Amino acid sequence: MSANAISLRQAELADINALEQLLNRCYRHAEGWTNEADLIGGIRITAAELAAVIAEPKHYLFVYPKTDTGNRDGIETGELLGCIAVDMQDNADKSSAYIGMFAVHPELQGQGIGHQMLQAAETFANRHLQSRAQPSHITMSILSHRPELLAYYERRGYRLSGASMPFPDDGNNGEPKRADLQLLALEKIISS
Repeated sequence: MSANAISLRQAELADINALEQLLNRCYRHAEGWTNEADLIGGIRITAAELAAVIAEPKHYLFVYPKTDTGNRDGIETGELLGCIAVDMQDNADKSSAYIGMFAVHPELQGQGIGHQMLQAAETFANRHLQSRAQPSHITMSILSHRPELLAYYERRGYRLSGASMPFPDDGNNGEPKRADLQLLALEKIISS
């Protein structure tokens, strides 16, 4: 599978089952280098949560569908190889886009596919935020205790913003396996 063959499209309700499988596998199973299995148990997301995200007008969930040829002109098989979300947010002092639900199938990690997907999401966000008068930023959050993931995003221009919050222990986001688990905010300025 070549990173040049990546083609993203907006998620549809018909993708919910495949999205649920992909996200729960990538985040909660001990596969690939991006999983959180040693930090959080339980599921990452439900079908109902995905349906709400897809229905939200300012939230764009993109999927990378598997095709029968492995190329963008092939017929989709119903399996998803990756996904990434861009949530457009307007604040009084700046416009931003929040990147989340970023996942690449564990067997494809480390091949540059995630980098291509992140670049596509950043380009999409930048185009949507350019028309606004305020400075534009891309934000995301990552789990503490993941120095390799922080390094990945820092190599792509993201910086810790200094903001953090305890990982929610409300039963809706999985079950933290550490009491000191936090979400760290990252930011990348794309226009000023």
